[in-house]
Amino acid sequence: MSTTSINVRVDTELKKNAEDLFNDLGLNMTSAITMFLKSAISHDGIPFEVKRVPNAETRAALEEYEEMKNSPQKYKRYASFDEVVDEVFADA
Repeated sequence: MSTTSINVRVDTELKKNAEDLFNDLGLNMTSAITMFLKSAISHDGIPFEVKRVPNAETRAALEEYEEMKNSPQKYKRYASFDEVVDEVFADA
């Protein structure tokens, strides 16, 4: 089997911590990365959950959206975009 090189740039501390962990597990960096790549191929994707967690501002906006959706009568409605723009400029 022929091999090829992969060059990856990572934070120095991350590399050291990963090397320490892999050494404790009896692995080197090449073996650990090879295991990850084989696992990704067998899972047909990343072999662990990857998700984005909303920050506080986004969570607040989503909560506000839910409130507006559940109680639309509490919020002003506009007949047109021009009406919104006129109000914004009037308040400026």
